[in-house]
Amino acid sequence: MKRNQILTAMTSLLISVALIGPVQGQEAAKQPEALENVGLDQKLGSQVPLNLNFLDESGAPVTLGDYFGEKPVILTLVYYECPMLCTYILNGTLRAMRAMEFSAGNEFDVVTVSINPDETPELAMSKKVEYLENYQRESGQKGWHFLTGTEDQIKTLADAVGFRYTYDPASGEYVHASGIMVLTPDGQVARYFYGVEYSPRDLRLGLVEASNNEIGSPTDQVLLFCYQYNPLTGKYSFAILSILRVAGALTLIGIALLITLLIRRERKGPAQVQASA
Repeated sequence: MKRNQILTAMTSLLISVALIGPVQGQEAAKQPEALENVGLDQKLGSQVPLNLNFLDESGAPVTLGDYFGEKPVILTLVYYECPMLCTYILNGTLRAMRAMEFSAGNEFDVVTVSINPDETPELAMSKKVEYLENYQRESGQKGWHFLTGTEDQIKTLADAVGFRYTYDPASGEYVHASGIMVLTPDGQVARYFYGVEYSPRDLRLGLVEASNNEIGSPTDQVLLFCYQYNPLTGKYSFAILSILRVAGALTLIGIALLITLLIRRERKGPAQVQASA
């Protein structure tokens, strides 16, 4: 009896799964309208317009180019009154930065831009104070910048880096992707890191590459040889092909040395025999 009950239950479960599966697939295929224009499209090598105008956290007018020229830049597009996702993005960036030996203001800069044109420098300043208190590095004051701007300037910057977002009137919030970008000192998009948690190792390697190896240590050069950036995942993965090439080259060198050593020994053999005779 129990066996029949178990079989009946399992049959019912399988039927339920079979019926629910297609429905879920259809729902997944119908993407909500609010998400149709949201995403993070890779535009590696794209040049951001450095003449865009913003206000810094003190309310002073600045251009985007004021933060470029010497160091790679981590760019975060968020908005300061975001109730959830933006906080995760900024917190994830902060955790990765705190885990690195590199410091904002020394080896790199961070530029955080609000995508909400209604937000004010006062909001930007409150965010800067909050995150610098948690960053706990003196150089952060000169290295982490919180900007606000007009809709056209924000949109031009977002388009340049492939950051697609939209405003949802129903919720009164902005719907946007989660991720950060690393830009070269001259303002070209070098790396994308997706999600809300960013590997300190990956972020460090991205900064080293974006700086054209002008920052970092010999260890970083070894890691860059062993790891390769994967644009599909936005992460650095083990470069097995590079390791195999090195192993193959070392093997060939070893074989060549062994052959050379054997040839020398063979040549010395007859010479030693003649000398003893």
